[in-house]
Amino acid sequence: MRVVIAGGHGKIALLTAELLTRRGDEVVALVRNPDHFEDVRKAGASPALCDLEAADVATVAEHLKNADAALFAAGAGPGSGVERKDTVDRAASALFASAAQQAGVSRFIQISTTGIGRTTGDKVFDAYLKAKAEAEEDLKSRPLEWTILRPGRLTDEPPTGHVDLSESPRRGHIPRADVAAVVVALLDHPTTAHRTYELTSGPTPIAEAL
Repeated sequence: MRVVIAGGHGKIALLTAELLTRRGDEVVALVRNPDHFEDVRKAGASPALCDLEAADVATVAEHLKNADAALFAAGAGPGSGVERKDTVDRAASALFASAAQQAGVSRFIQISTTGIGRTTGDKVFDAYLKAKAEAEEDLKSRPLEWTILRPGRLTDEPPTGHVDLSESPRRGHIPRADVAAVVVALLDHPTTAHRTYELTSGPTPIAEAL
Protein backbone atom coordinates (compact mmCIF):
# COMPACT_ATOMS: atom_id res chain seq x y z
CA MET A 1 0.00 0.00 0.00
CA ARG A 2 1.22 3.50 -0.85
CA VAL A 3 -0.04 6.16 1.55
CA VAL A 4 0.49 9.91 1.26
CA ILE A 5 0.27 11.86 4.52
CA ALA A 6 -0.45 15.58 4.75
CA GLY A 7 1.14 17.07 7.83
CA GLY A 8 3.83 14.44 7.65
CA HIS A 9 5.96 15.79 10.50
CA GLY A 10 3.18 15.73 13.07
CA LYS A 11 3.44 13.26 15.94
CA ILE A 12 0.52 11.08 14.81
CA ALA A 13 1.77 11.19 11.22
CA LEU A 14 5.26 10.02 12.19
CA LEU A 15 3.88 7.22 14.36
CA THR A 16 1.55 6.12 11.56
CA ALA A 17 4.40 6.19 9.03
CA GLU A 18 6.50 4.04 11.32
CA LEU A 19 3.76 1.43 11.72
CA LEU A 20 3.05 1.31 7.98
CA THR A 21 6.64 1.16 6.78
CA ARG A 22 7.56 -1.42 9.41
CA ARG A 23 5.15 -3.84 7.76
CA GLY A 24 6.33 -3.00 4.24
CA ASP A 25 4.01 -0.24 3.07
CA GLU A 26 5.30 2.84 1.24
CA VAL A 27 4.68 6.22 2.87
CA VAL A 28 5.19 9.69 1.43
CA ALA A 29 5.08 12.48 4.01
CA LEU A 30 4.30 16.01 2.86
CA VAL A 31 6.15 18.57 4.98
CA ARG A 32 6.66 22.31 4.58
CA ASN A 33 10.05 22.55 6.27
CA PRO A 34 13.07 20.71 4.82
CA ASP A 35 14.59 20.68 8.31
CA HIS A 36 12.03 17.98 9.13
CA PHE A 37 13.13 15.59 6.41
CA GLU A 38 15.44 13.60 8.68
CA ASP A 39 12.68 12.95 11.24
CA VAL A 40 10.45 11.70 8.44
CA ARG A 41 13.17 9.40 7.13
CA LYS A 42 13.77 8.00 10.63
CA ALA A 43 10.09 7.02 10.67
CA GLY A 44 10.65 5.11 7.42
CA ALA A 45 8.79 7.52 5.15
CA SER A 46 9.93 9.49 2.12
CA PRO A 47 9.69 13.26 2.68
CA ALA A 48 8.24 15.57 0.02
CA LEU A 49 8.42 19.35 0.30
CA CYS A 50 4.89 20.74 0.04
CA ASP A 51 3.33 23.70 1.85
CA LEU A 52 -0.42 23.15 1.79
CA GLU A 53 -1.03 26.82 2.60
CA ALA A 54 0.77 27.87 -0.58
CA ALA A 55 0.47 24.98 -3.05
CA ASP A 56 -2.23 24.56 -5.69
CA VAL A 57 -4.32 21.46 -6.34
CA ALA A 58 -2.28 20.29 -9.33
CA THR A 59 0.97 20.42 -7.37
CA VAL A 60 -0.43 18.40 -4.49
CA ALA A 61 -2.05 15.94 -6.90
CA GLU A 62 1.38 15.15 -8.32
CA HIS A 63 2.46 13.90 -4.89
CA LEU A 64 -0.67 11.74 -4.71
CA LYS A 65 -0.19 9.98 -8.04
CA ASN A 66 -0.35 6.18 -7.73
CA ALA A 67 -1.28 6.35 -4.05
CA ASP A 68 -3.72 3.85 -2.55
CA ALA A 69 -4.80 6.17 0.26
CA ALA A 70 -4.47 9.72 1.55
CA LEU A 71 -4.26 10.68 5.23
CA PHE A 72 -4.89 14.25 6.35
CA ALA A 73 -3.04 14.65 9.64
CA ALA A 74 -2.13 18.32 9.38
CA GLY A 75 -3.01 20.99 11.89
CA ALA A 76 -2.03 24.56 12.68
CA GLY A 77 -0.90 23.43 16.11
CA PRO A 78 -0.59 25.13 19.50
CA GLY A 79 0.30 28.79 19.45
CA SER A 80 -1.31 29.47 16.08
CA GLY A 81 -4.06 32.06 15.75
CA VAL A 82 -7.54 32.16 14.30
CA GLU A 83 -6.35 32.77 10.73
CA ARG A 84 -4.15 29.66 10.58
CA LYS A 85 -6.87 27.50 12.10
CA ASP A 86 -8.79 28.31 8.93
CA THR A 87 -5.95 28.11 6.41
CA VAL A 88 -4.61 24.78 7.74
CA ASP A 89 -7.38 22.91 9.53
CA ARG A 90 -10.05 23.79 6.97
CA ALA A 91 -8.56 25.07 3.71
CA ALA A 92 -5.58 22.69 3.57
CA SER A 93 -7.91 19.76 4.20
CA ALA A 94 -10.14 20.82 1.31
CA LEU A 95 -7.10 21.31 -0.93
CA PHE A 96 -5.75 17.86 -0.08
CA ALA A 97 -9.15 16.28 -0.75
CA SER A 98 -9.41 18.07 -4.11
CA ALA A 99 -5.93 16.84 -4.99
CA ALA A 100 -6.86 13.29 -4.05
CA GLN A 101 -9.84 13.47 -6.38
CA GLN A 102 -7.70 14.86 -9.21
CA ALA A 103 -5.11 12.10 -8.68
CA GLY A 104 -7.77 9.38 -8.59
CA VAL A 105 -7.17 8.43 -4.95
CA SER A 106 -10.51 7.49 -3.46
CA ARG A 107 -9.54 6.28 0.06
CA PHE A 108 -9.19 9.27 2.35
CA ILE A 109 -8.82 9.34 6.13
CA GLN A 110 -9.11 12.61 7.97
CA ILE A 111 -7.97 13.15 11.55
CA SER A 112 -10.36 15.62 13.12
CA THR A 113 -11.13 16.21 16.81
CA THR A 114 -13.70 15.46 19.43
CA GLY A 115 -16.02 18.28 20.49
CA ILE A 116 -17.26 19.22 17.03
CA GLY A 117 -20.31 21.46 17.29
CA ARG A 118 -19.62 22.92 20.74
CA THR A 119 -18.34 26.34 21.77
CA THR A 120 -16.00 27.05 24.67
CA GLY A 121 -15.71 30.83 24.79
CA ASP A 122 -12.04 30.59 23.82
CA LYS A 123 -11.82 32.51 20.54
CA VAL A 124 -8.90 30.54 19.09
CA PHE A 125 -10.10 27.11 20.19
CA ASP A 126 -13.59 27.79 18.91
CA ALA A 127 -12.07 28.81 15.56
CA TYR A 128 -10.24 25.47 15.58
CA LEU A 129 -13.45 23.52 16.22
CA LYS A 130 -15.25 25.52 13.51
CA ALA A 131 -12.46 24.86 11.01
CA LYS A 132 -12.46 21.13 11.74
CA ALA A 133 -16.26 20.99 11.44
CA GLU A 134 -16.19 22.75 8.08
CA ALA A 135 -13.40 20.46 6.87
CA GLU A 136 -15.54 17.46 7.80
CA GLU A 137 -18.56 18.81 5.94
CA ASP A 138 -16.46 19.54 2.88
CA LEU A 139 -15.07 16.01 2.89
CA LYS A 140 -18.49 14.43 3.32
CA SER A 141 -19.71 16.23 0.20
CA ARG A 142 -17.06 14.62 -1.99
CA PRO A 143 -17.22 11.32 -3.94
CA LEU A 144 -14.38 9.83 -1.89
CA GLU A 145 -14.20 6.74 0.32
CA TRP A 146 -13.68 8.94 3.36
CA THR A 147 -13.44 8.08 7.04
CA ILE A 148 -13.29 10.76 9.72
CA LEU A 149 -11.54 10.01 13.01
CA ARG A 150 -12.17 12.24 16.02
CA PRO A 151 -9.68 11.45 18.79
CA GLY A 152 -10.07 12.82 22.29
CA ARG A 153 -7.39 14.68 24.23
CA LEU A 154 -4.05 13.50 22.89
CA THR A 155 -1.24 12.28 25.13
CA ASP A 156 2.27 10.98 24.58
CA GLU A 157 1.76 7.97 26.84
CA PRO A 158 2.81 4.53 25.57
CA PRO A 159 0.22 2.73 23.44
CA THR A 160 -2.27 0.46 25.18
CA GLY A 161 -3.71 -1.24 22.10
CA HIS A 162 -7.17 -0.83 23.64
CA VAL A 163 -9.70 1.83 22.66
CA ASP A 164 -13.28 3.02 22.74
CA LEU A 165 -14.28 3.55 19.12
CA SER A 166 -17.84 4.74 18.59
CA GLU A 167 -20.04 6.71 16.23
CA SER A 168 -21.52 8.45 19.27
CA PRO A 169 -19.89 11.44 21.04
CA ARG A 170 -17.14 10.57 23.49
CA ARG A 171 -14.99 12.52 25.93
CA GLY A 172 -11.65 11.31 27.19
CA HIS A 173 -8.00 10.99 26.29
CA ILE A 174 -5.93 8.67 24.12
CA PRO A 175 -2.22 8.17 23.38
CA ARG A 176 -1.17 9.38 19.97
CA ALA A 177 0.37 5.96 19.37
CA ASP A 178 -3.05 4.34 19.71
CA VAL A 179 -4.52 6.88 17.29
CA ALA A 180 -1.84 5.90 14.77
CA ALA A 181 -2.66 2.22 15.24
CA VAL A 182 -6.35 2.92 14.63
CA VAL A 183 -5.49 4.84 11.44
CA VAL A 184 -3.61 1.79 10.15
CA ALA A 185 -6.54 -0.44 11.07
CA LEU A 186 -8.94 1.88 9.22
CA LEU A 187 -6.75 1.66 6.12
CA ASP A 188 -7.04 -2.13 6.35
CA HIS A 189 -10.85 -1.98 6.68
CA PRO A 190 -12.35 -0.25 3.63
CA THR A 191 -15.83 -1.01 5.01
CA THR A 192 -15.26 1.87 7.46
CA ALA A 193 -15.73 4.35 4.61
CA HIS A 194 -18.44 7.00 5.03
CA ARG A 195 -18.29 6.76 8.82
CA THR A 196 -17.27 9.24 11.50
CA TYR A 197 -15.70 7.73 14.60
CA GLU A 198 -15.05 9.17 18.05
CA LEU A 199 -11.94 7.68 19.65
CA THR A 200 -10.73 7.53 23.24
CA SER A 201 -8.88 5.02 25.35
CA GLY A 202 -11.09 2.11 26.37
CA PRO A 203 -11.34 -1.61 27.04
CA THR A 204 -11.53 -3.02 23.50
CA PRO A 205 -8.55 -4.27 21.52
CA ILE A 206 -8.17 -2.23 18.33
CA ALA A 207 -8.68 -5.23 16.05
CA GLU A 208 -11.99 -6.00 17.77
CA ALA A 209 -13.10 -2.35 17.84
CA LEU A 210 -13.35 -2.40 14.05
